[in-house]
Amino acid sequence: MSSARASTGSRTEKRKAQTRQKLIGAARAMLADGTVQQASIQDITEAADVGFGSFYNHFTSKSELFEAAVADVLEETGALLDELTGDIDDPAAAFAQSVRLAARLARTRPETAKVLVRHGMTYLGSDRGLAPRALRDITAGIASGRFQASNPRLALAAVGGSLLATLHLMLSDPGVPLQKTCDQLAEHLLRLLGLPADEARELSLRPLPEAGPIG
Repeated sequence: MSSARASTGSRTEKRKAQTRQKLIGAARAMLADGTVQQASIQDITEAADVGFGSFYNHFTSKSELFEAAVADVLEETGALLDELTGDIDDPAAAFAQSVRLAARLARTRPETAKVLVRHGMTYLGSDRGLAPRALRDITAGIASGRFQASNPRLALAAVGGSLLATLHLMLSDPGVPLQKTCDQLAEHLLRLLGLPADEARELSLRPLPEAGPIG
């Protein structure tokens, strides 16, 4: 009997998790297309294909849902970059690869890129997602002597702003060349952080992981 109850409880928890993820998925789409302000809870539950009443089993308000959706995008992207750069010992090389991969989101994951452009600046001080990982890499580069920046948080602001502006540029203009733009962004940011021009260029042109989840 207890086994049956455990099985039922497990199925219930799975359904709850699926409903929550459907709501977050609908919110992510609305964040990307800029329809957050006019969206009602009814609109959200219909887009998620869940019952209206189930919304309040997971979130107390629309604002709480959209905050969770932004955090979900940032954390997902940060985890992907960690996965693709985790075996690189040189902090400058890891930084360059992360920048190039993140900039590619404009074409490989446009919905994610749109969320980052619309809401990423607000989360530069967040303890989740891309910002803390970028700050970690910048700090490691400074500690190892690879980067010459004296203020890690100011460097993060410069890097974050440049990445978001580049994503916006590529989303706005499909004619902007993907590879060249991503590589040049990494090169410019490495030089900003104090690397010599020739080394910054070499790091920005290294082969990227093949067929990764970011591309």
